Amino acid sequence: MRELLRKKARFFVAASLAALSLRLIFVFRFPGVVDDSRLYANIAENWLQHGIYGVTNSGVIMPTLSRLPGYPAFLAAIFAIFGIENFRAVLLVQVLFDLATCFLIADLARRFLSDRAAQTAFLLAGLCPFLANYAASALTETLEIFFTTLALNLAFRGLGVGESVPARPPLVWLGSGLSIGAGILLRPDGGILLAAIGGYLLILLTRSLRSASGAHALPSRIVLAGLLVGAGAAAPLIPWTLRNLHTLHRFEPLAPRYANDSDELVMTGFNRWVKTWMADYVSVQEIYWNVPGEEIDVTRLPSRAFDSQQQREQTSTLFADYNRDHDMSPELDSRFAALAATRIQAAPLRYYLWLPAVRIADMWLRPRTELFPSDPRWWEFNDDGRWLAVSLAFGLLNLIYVAMAAAGLARSREFFGIGLFVLLLLLRSAFLGALENPEPRYTLECYPIVLLLAAALLSPCPHKPTSSKM
Repeated sequence: MRELLRKKARFFVAASLAALSLRLIFVFRFPGVVDDSRLYANIAENWLQHGIYGVTNSGVIMPTLSRLPGYPAFLAAIFAIFGIENFRAVLLVQVLFDLATCFLIADLARRFLSDRAAQTAFLLAGLCPFLANYAASALTETLEIFFTTLALNLAFRGLGVGESVPARPPLVWLGSGLSIGAGILLRPDGGILLAAIGGYLLILLTRSLRSASGAHALPSRIVLAGLLVGAGAAAPLIPWTLRNLHTLHRFEPLAPRYANDSDELVMTGFNRWVKTWMADYVSVQEIYWNVPGEEIDVTRLPSRAFDSQQQREQTSTLFADYNRDHDMSPELDSRFAALAATRIQAAPLRYYLWLPAVRIADMWLRPRTELFPSDPRWWEFNDDGRWLAVSLAFGLLNLIYVAMAAAGLARSREFFGIGLFVLLLLLRSAFLGALENPEPRYTLECYPIVLLLAAALLSPCPHKPTSSKM
């Protein structure tokens, strides 16, 4: 990559300036500081100023395990240097991480395709408004995408893709694992990347054991690579796990499924009922995020939330009972659970197959404008003209990226290592389909792969990358 940067220095300088300009526009015009941002900041401030990893509740700092420590640690470091709640500094540092991600994507394209493809991939990543938008938002996505791309880059370096001779593969594999661990400390679903790399190494091991020609990497080296990746991914979680055992007397190496503390009610019945009809991000905004604490409007429910008039009336009664005090009591939650059980029994395929598939499609194909003030019901065409145009443009651009990636995948399907990309895309999509809250940002961790595959389509027919002995 250094040689390519030297040869094409003028291109990369110009493209970097364009990418930086785009991100600075988002930082200064559309900075994203949302409720989650303030929660992370509160934890960071308490950790920095009082030595307590906790949230402030009625003036009292309570230790928490609801959020992993990766992003609060990042915020604490920025706040310690630039001042408490200096979100502008946070966003500017994230811009630097996002630009680094663009270079990592370009290096992946160089390894898999060609120097020309690396330039194309860098331009696609640098001018991608979705990456730029989240770089200007105080959320975990930008750092998560960076560590995901770094882990993939190091993994393919360990496999020898794009390298004549792998440089110290044990250290490279350990670095890949540590990058995965850093991603897990930001979001627990970062562990999907560990499963993908581990699964791909298992496939290589199986092929190696079956091969009598010696064409594949030695089994012992594959096993060592897997052990190093696993150890590297687990190591950053050890201090967090020990802290939870010591402070909260609870074994929790990640974070609770619903980001709740021990004294908070988990609305399992309500969440299960939501999954019997939830299919799109609009309902997440209008229904799911409002509970508990805010009014919910039964008229906002889609028709698929009811199987009969009796269910409609039953649901309306549940909503009315909740809206009296905006609290989800255990008794009310159990009534939602009973309704969910009835609906699942009546249509199990809808619950276990069709709705997850629709949620996956919604996360991949919806216009990525959730951080803008645009109307999430863009298809009703009753939004302000400017924001309607943004929604339509972003939706079309996202479709173009995904379509190019699909075509690029078809073109590159026989490349060594492409199976890891496919495995990661499948595992992450399947996991996201199992969630009750389809948020488009959850697919952004896959966007480095999308951009790489799009570059494969736009570049001249590339060479077929091979691996050297691990």
